[in-house]
Amino acid sequence: MGVLAETATGRAIDKGAGRLVGKTALVTGGSRGIGRGIAERLGREGARVAVHYGSNGSAAEETVAAIEAAGGEALAIGQELGVPGDAAALWKAFDTAVGGDGGLDILVNNAGITSPKPFGTLAEEYDRVFAINTKAPFFLAQLGAERLRDGGRIINVSTGLSKAALMPELIAYSMSKAALDLFTRDLSKVLGPRRITVNAVAPGIVDTDINADWLRGDDKAWAGAAALSALGGVGSPAEIADVVAFLASDDARWVTGHWIDATGGSMV
Repeated sequence: MGVLAETATGRAIDKGAGRLVGKTALVTGGSRGIGRGIAERLGREGARVAVHYGSNGSAAEETVAAIEAAGGEALAIGQELGVPGDAAALWKAFDTAVGGDGGLDILVNNAGITSPKPFGTLAEEYDRVFAINTKAPFFLAQLGAERLRDGGRIINVSTGLSKAALMPELIAYSMSKAALDLFTRDLSKVLGPRRITVNAVAPGIVDTDINADWLRGDDKAWAGAAALSALGGVGSPAEIADVVAFLASDDARWVTGHWIDATGGSMV
């Protein structure tokens, strides 16, 4: 039996029993919210985790410290997404930070932004939403494919809103994620011969900092959000991260091209 350590979320890890020992993962937007939950979860499974951040380096370092405190291995990589040359620059930083052959086993495209202006979204905002939510994952996967080892994993973080108009004020965001869903489906065929699986995980409303202003501290808002779920609750980063960890493991080796509803039954 391995040595037990505890994560920032209070979960124990058996350092000798991780399903991802020997694997290297990159999680975009891994410094906060769902991304941090995913990074910590993969770290608990034994993966070496590259925690990407766009601007908040201190949050990324906190995530790295939490993974290391639990007995894992992690490093922070900063690169703004949604700008020209972002994917190439991120991979260059990854290669430098990881060293060795720069090989990769798991790519999690989690970074994303919203634009809460229904049909009044400005062209500049629209372009930025698609640049980060859709274009960046496409080129990160394209340029990352040469680093991704055969039998690897690509996991795209989508949304339940790509399947239902539960929040029409997020129309541009939902459109960008719907495109990501189609990318997931078709890329699974492209990379399938290499036994690389490509799947999308779709969260619903999750208790993260990005939702804090309207969700936390407002009992009515919380109750309304919970009522959308068949399970009667608001999601947590850990619950989404557990689904990602499954897809990253060998247990999911026969699952690809799939959109997985992780909304707590909000789509039922």
